[in-house]
Amino acid sequence: MDEKESGGTPVLVPDVEPQITSSRNILLVMGGFSLLGIALALLLFGGPLLDLFKDETPAELPQIPAANSDLESNPAGNVLAAGDPATEFVLPDLEGNDVSLSEFAGRPLLINFWATWCAPCRIEMPELQNAHDTYQDQGLVVLAVNSQEDEQQVREFIDELGLTFIPLLDSQDMVGRAYGVNGLPSTYFIDKSGVVTAVHKGILSEDQIEAYLKQILP
Repeated sequence: MDEKESGGTPVLVPDVEPQITSSRNILLVMGGFSLLGIALALLLFGGPLLDLFKDETPAELPQIPAANSDLESNPAGNVLAAGDPATEFVLPDLEGNDVSLSEFAGRPLLINFWATWCAPCRIEMPELQNAHDTYQDQGLVVLAVNSQEDEQQVREFIDELGLTFIPLLDSQDMVGRAYGVNGLPSTYFIDKSGVVTAVHKGILSEDQIEAYLKQILP
């Protein structure tokens, strides 16, 4: 303690500054140990800890397998064009019976992709029915492949328009993707040897149907 005079009388003054300095030193030492502990923790466990904060890479979406192996020969996104062999498929009709493309081998085919909500599809349906009625005796087969709608919707549409050709249900768009359909309606004309002769995107007129059929009819 320091001794000071006050009116001639010595006064003892406590040594505050050394105590404060000592406290600061203790805090600094403790802080140093804390930093050292953190450094050791990062050194030992830093890798796993940092991994927790890394952005996870999104997993790839699973690929939906095709219902039959023949469709895998033409992956989704490959558009069938004139000169390509028609891809085999199997789809149910309105009665739940499986219908395969190969059932009609040796016959000219018109495959139309459509939906009940598609206005151009509705407009061209009578023309497809007319082609069916006119050329079925020459072996023409008209397959109407509905895109991703249920049996009741399709049945009501077919009954309303009085259509008698073969409607098929492509509920998962499996065949549409295999054929490269990217808009409705889309129509594929296939000759008796199973080769695509023409692909028409959009609504068909009577004259256009006649012109395409000339390439595949006997």
